[in-house]
Amino acid sequence: MIKITFLGTSAQIPSARRNHSSILLSYNGENILVDCGEGTQRQFRKAKLNPCKITRLLITHWHGDHIFGIPGLLSTLALSGYRKTLFIYGPKGTKSFMRDLLRVFGFKRKYKIKVEDVDGKFFETKDFYLEAKKMNHGIPCNAYSFVKKGLIRIDKAKLKKSKLPYGPLLQKLKQGKNISYKGKKYLAKNLTFSEGDKKISFVLDTLNNKKIVPFVKNSNLLICEIPNAAVIEEIRQLYPKSKY
Repeated sequence: MIKITFLGTSAQIPSARRNHSSILLSYNGENILVDCGEGTQRQFRKAKLNPCKITRLLITHWHGDHIFGIPGLLSTLALSGYRKTLFIYGPKGTKSFMRDLLRVFGFKRKYKIKVEDVDGKFFETKDFYLEAKKMNHGIPCNAYSFVKKGLIRIDKAKLKKSKLPYGPLLQKLKQGKNISYKGKKYLAKNLTFSEGDKKISFVLDTLNNKKIVPFVKNSNLLICEIPNAAVIEEIRQLYPKSKY
C-alpha cells in the first residue's frame, strides 16, 4: 500500500496550522521525503512517525521554505542511531549545496549520505521507480514521480474453470509465460490481467510550462503547488481519471 502523509503545505511563511513544505511517501519499507522545510522533524513527532525510517530525500529546489529543515533532521538522525545510507536527490547544484551544508552544520554521524543531481529516471527496483523532470522556477527545480510498477494478476474465476493446479505453473503465468498441462496449452493472456502502474506526481514551486502536463500523464494522484489553476484544468481535461 502507498501512503502519503502531508507534513507541511504552507507557503514561504508558515501559519499556526500549516508547516513549511514537506511530504512523506511510504511504500513497502521505503519512506521517501519530498522536501524538508523548517520544522519538518517536529511534524514527524506530531504525526507519530519515526524520522529514522526515512530512506530517501527528494529536494525540489533550494529555496529556504523547502530545505531549512535539513540540517536539524540530519542532526537528529545522527543522535538517534540512524545507520542506513541516506540517499538525497535534487536538481543541478544539489551535490554542491549539500557539501556546503554539511561543512557549515558540522556534527558527528555514523551513517552515510549519498547525494545525486538528478534528471529523468534515477532510481529503480523490481517494484517501483523514481523519475525527475526539470521545471522553471528561476533556480534549478525538479518535479518528481513515484511509479509503482503494474503486476500481472491471475484471474481466479478463469483459473477455477481451467482446473489448473496451484503450484509452480502459476508462477510462470504471473511472468506472462504460456504453459502446458496434460498436453493442453494455456495462454497467459487468457488467464491473467494487468493491474497497471500506480503513479504519484509531485509538482511543487514552478512557473507554468509545457513540460508539466506530459510529465504527470497517467498519474493516479497529482500533488501540485502551481498558483495558476489553468494548468490544473488542462491536466483535468486531458487525464480525467487522475485525482487532484
